[in-house]
Amino acid sequence: MKNTTMEQELKRMKFEIAQKEWINGKINQQEAAYLLGVSDRTFRRYLRAFEEEGLDGLIDSRINQISHLRAPVDEVFALTDKYKRLHTGWNVKHFYSWYKNKYEGLRSYTWVKDRLQEAGLVKKLPGKGKHRKHRERAAMAGMMLHQDGSSHRWIPDKEWDLIVTMDDATSEHYSMFFVREEGTASSFQGLRETIEKKGLCCSLYTDRGSHYWTTPEAGGKVDKENLTQFGRAMHQLGIEMIPAYSPEARGRSERAFKTHQGRLPQELAFHGITDMASANKYLQETYMPAFNREFMEAPQIEDEAFVPYIGLGLEEILCEQHVRIVDKNNCISYKGKRLQIPPDNFRYHYVKVEVRVHEYPNLEMAIFHGPRCLARYDRRGQLKNTKVKVKKLEEAIA
Repeated sequence: MKNTTMEQELKRMKFEIAQKEWINGKINQQEAAYLLGVSDRTFRRYLRAFEEEGLDGLIDSRINQISHLRAPVDEVFALTDKYKRLHTGWNVKHFYSWYKNKYEGLRSYTWVKDRLQEAGLVKKLPGKGKHRKHRERAAMAGMMLHQDGSSHRWIPDKEWDLIVTMDDATSEHYSMFFVREEGTASSFQGLRETIEKKGLCCSLYTDRGSHYWTTPEAGGKVDKENLTQFGRAMHQLGIEMIPAYSPEARGRSERAFKTHQGRLPQELAFHGITDMASANKYLQETYMPAFNREFMEAPQIEDEAFVPYIGLGLEEILCEQHVRIVDKNNCISYKGKRLQIPPDNFRYHYVKVEVRVHEYPNLEMAIFHGPRCLARYDRRGQLKNTKVKVKKLEEAIA
C-alpha cells in the first residue's frame, strides 16, 4: 500500500472516532479538530463532506489525478538511453551539466538523478561520514593559491599527471595541464602561467613533495631553511610557501581533483582525444573555462590581492639554478654535458670564475655571470646561435 493511500485510510478512521465522540457530546469541535491534527474550519468542512458523500468525501481527489508536471514515459526513456549510449560512467552532476546545456533539459538535477538511479545506471553514494570543521576560504582572490598534481588514467592504458594551480578564495583554476610526471619543471610552468595571467599571489599552499620541500625525516616537519629549487624561486618572488601535512588539509584541491577524475576521462573519450598535446589544448580552450563557470565562487571581498610582476624576465627565476666553477678551457660540466663559454668583449677568459647555470623547464640552459647572460644552449648542450661581439686581443692590447 502506498504511503498516500495509507494516510487517507488513517484519516478516515480518525474522523470516524472524532465525529462519533463529537456527536455524543464528549468533545467539542476544537478538540475533535485537534485529534485529527487540523483546524476547526477544516473539521467543519470534513463534516459537510461526510454528510454529502460519506467517508469517500474525505479522500483527497488529487491523489488519483496525474500531475501535469509528470514526465511522459518517452522523455524518461530518452534520458536513460542517451546516458547509456553516450555517457556511461559519468557521475550525475557531470551528466546533468551536459543534459541541461547540450540537450536542452528542463528537469531538475534531483529528477535526473532519481531517474538514473531507478534505471540502475548510477549507484547511490554512501553517507558522508563524520562531521568535520569547515576551514574558511581566503577573503580575496590572490591571497592563497593551491598547487597540486593528480596521477590518474585520464585516457585508457596511460597514466598522466594533471597539474592544477587554483585560488583558495574562489576555486578558480588559473592553470591546468597534463605532464608525464609531476616535478619541479611542471610546478614552475603552472606558476608561470598563473603569474603571467594574474600577477604575484601572497602565498602558495602545497603538499610536501620533494620538489616543493626538503623533509629531513619522513612524515616530519619541512626544512624552511634548506630550500629546493622551487622554494628558492618562491623566496626570490616574495611568495610565502605553506606546507600541508595531510590530505584533509588540502581538502579544497582534493575535491577539485575528484571532480576532474569523474569528468575528464569521459570528456576526452567523448571527443576521441588520446594524445597529450590534444588533451592539453582541450583543457585550455574548453574544459577549464567551463569548469570555472560552473564551480567558481564569489570571494568575500571583491578586490584582488594579486600584484603585477615587475623585474627581470620571469623565466630566469622560475628555473633551476646551479653554481659551477669554470675550467681552464672555459668550459663547465653540468649533468654530463660540457658547456663551452664563447669569447666576449667583457673578459679575456672566465677560468676559475664562479658562474650560474640556469636550466629551464624545456631543458634548455644558459650560463650567467652575475646578472649577465654569457651563452645559451639547447637541451643537448650545443651552443645556440647567439650574436656576441668579440674583441680582438690586438685591439685590447693597443
